[in-house]
Amino acid sequence: MHKYFNPGKVQQYIGVLLPFIAVLAVVFLLAGLYFALFASPPDYQQGEAVRIMYVHVPAAWMALFIYMFISTMSAAALIWKNPLSVIIATQSAPIGAAFTLICLITGSIWGKPIWGAWWVWDARLTSMLILFFFYIGYMALYNSYDNKERAGKVSAIFALIGMVNIPIIKFSVEWWSTLHQPASIIRSGGVAIDPAMLRPLLLMFAGFMLFFIQVLFLRIKTGYFEKKMLRFAR
Repeated sequence: MHKYFNPGKVQQYIGVLLPFIAVLAVVFLLAGLYFALFASPPDYQQGEAVRIMYVHVPAAWMALFIYMFISTMSAAALIWKNPLSVIIATQSAPIGAAFTLICLITGSIWGKPIWGAWWVWDARLTSMLILFFFYIGYMALYNSYDNKERAGKVSAIFALIGMVNIPIIKFSVEWWSTLHQPASIIRSGGVAIDPAMLRPLLLMFAGFMLFFIQVLFLRIKTGYFEKKMLRFAR
């Protein structure tokens, strides 16, 4: 796979795929927003406040997915020493941090009318905040080294250590007594959410995923170009 997973080949793939991904991202996000705001019912307990869920939950899924993606790329960088893996991981981190911040902010906005407080030191909320700090720590650690080869190795190890927090986030509502509601989709008893509410959730998640891929592709192109310019300058 090394002959396909190299900067030159990936640049070609990005050039071909980027316009299609951009269009699909817009389509899915617009469809998701339509169903979230107009075609889904209010919750029988939370009322219209439940519509925050259609941004909050997909953002949380993306925050977890991107961190696991970074960890996978970090492991690949350590095992196969492929520089493209480091580029992908480091260029993904700011996007993942942004989704984590969106998750925390929308969760606070949602929590105020439902729990009566903007923030509580709930197990789920606290572990998500720790995930945000892992994102910040990963980026700060990588940028603290002038030697980018060493920076890639150290930050990759840090990313893998942070994976310990992922199952804590997932199972925090089961391991501890929390205000946060338990899982409604990925659970042993099957999906426990009405299809009218599940549809916009999945559409928004697909839109966020495509948006992530689009921005990541653009960042990879920029990051690869900057790396070549630095080498040329030296």
